[in-house]
Amino acid sequence: MTTNKVILAIDEGTSGTRAATVSADGHVSCLEYLALQVQTPRPGVVEQDANVILEKTIEVCRSAIAQARGQGQEIAALAIATQRATAVLWDTQSGRALVPAMVWQDTRYVDELDELAPQWDQRLLAHVGRPVGVRSLYLWAAHHIRETPQVADAWRERRLAFGTVDSWLLWHFSQRRECVTTPTNATSAGAYVLAGHRYHLDWLATLGFPVELLPGLRQDADDFGRTRMEVLGIDVPILASAGDQHAGAVGLGCLDRGQAMCVHGTGSFVDLIIGPEPPVNDGLFEGSLTMTARRQDGVSHFAVETFVATTGSALNWVCEKLKWFKDAREISALAATVDSSRGVTFVPALTGLRVPRMEAAARASLTGVSMATTQAEVAYAILEGIAHSVASCIEADEAVSGVRVCELVVGGGLSGSDALLQIQADLIGIPIRRMQEADRASLRGAAFLAGSSGLLWESLQEARKTTVTDAVFQPLLDEGERVRRRGLWHSRVASELEHAGQFKRDKEEVLEK
Repeated sequence: MTTNKVILAIDEGTSGTRAATVSADGHVSCLEYLALQVQTPRPGVVEQDANVILEKTIEVCRSAIAQARGQGQEIAALAIATQRATAVLWDTQSGRALVPAMVWQDTRYVDELDELAPQWDQRLLAHVGRPVGVRSLYLWAAHHIRETPQVADAWRERRLAFGTVDSWLLWHFSQRRECVTTPTNATSAGAYVLAGHRYHLDWLATLGFPVELLPGLRQDADDFGRTRMEVLGIDVPILASAGDQHAGAVGLGCLDRGQAMCVHGTGSFVDLIIGPEPPVNDGLFEGSLTMTARRQDGVSHFAVETFVATTGSALNWVCEKLKWFKDAREISALAATVDSSRGVTFVPALTGLRVPRMEAAARASLTGVSMATTQAEVAYAILEGIAHSVASCIEADEAVSGVRVCELVVGGGLSGSDALLQIQADLIGIPIRRMQEADRASLRGAAFLAGSSGLLWESLQEARKTTVTDAVFQPLLDEGERVRRRGLWHSRVASELEHAGQFKRDKEEVLEK
């Protein structure tokens, strides 16, 4: 049996962990998956067992390796993509996590952070690309060092380690046993100086986090040492470690200034690649964050990221709770039978709005309904509401970055809806490109980063040539109609924001009485 070189890629997400091999033609094979549990023991607290994350990641890796050997594949390197901004504290003697990991959705310290926001928001936006926000990994760790005996003991005895999930996996997988992280992960943690590739030490001091615990900063494509044979059963170099969203962008071929990526899941994330120069209007919109898209060969490439919290979940809500449709496929099929919503508008703000401004009190709405409204027009309006929300994200990203979007590449569950993507192209006025195997983009992107310095490809641009387009949706709406529909959307959103403002004013009056 002939052998062929492949890269073993890990995609360790919040709901599950995957491992697969990626070959020089970009094909993903030997895919293994195990689900992960998330615990919410009390409001605002979101946790995972880091020890289980490690065990299941090792299990899927060993299964994928066994498959690869059976197929005559030769594993040449390891690449890792991980959930971002989930923090772990562990004992370097036992190798075990000391407390449950704090997941990126956690908001337990929001009140404490709110007190720091007036003094720190603008300073952080200028250097870190994001405000104080609602969670802090470093504040979480500082609290544990002060309040949790086993963590305090480990810190006092110099056997405590801290890091995000990439740091946790790399420490266990690499023979070097270094505690390190990469820019696409560190950016989301909230203390990484984007232009300087360093930490914001004054902010960390304010949070009470000891700088001695900081993971070393590497690049997303870098030499992380060789794998430990006793852990994975292979001895190969680890050549990439990236945040899953950014690995996904690379895997979808989004590398160039002006390319944007939209991943439709529970919510919809929109990342605009802007290149080595930082955005010109950082902080213009509270809901648009500056990210490191990747760092390679000593150069950081940036992106501006905005998201809509409830898109896929809005479809589930309409189908499962309201029982208006059987499933999302029926919504898409019905929407395809009409050419507009006839003035019906759906704003999918089930957990509030982020664009044009952050407003948690905003609510979802269905407006413009009359006796003549049909089910198909409501279906169209629901998809159009998602498309409008993504269009608003793109407008915000363009305003913050000063970069025009030339193409939107899409992935995720909802990207399978032709009706949604055609509406999306019409409302933005640019082509929408759907890629094949978009659900495996993070695996492919991590492998691209690991193998693009001559191992499997000579460059990321060469690796990108292996991606395959499934369909391209060209805008068909004339400019006047596009402007009219966007104007109606903006007026409906403004109305929701006004309602939210009135609700808060009424609530304050009641409390005062």
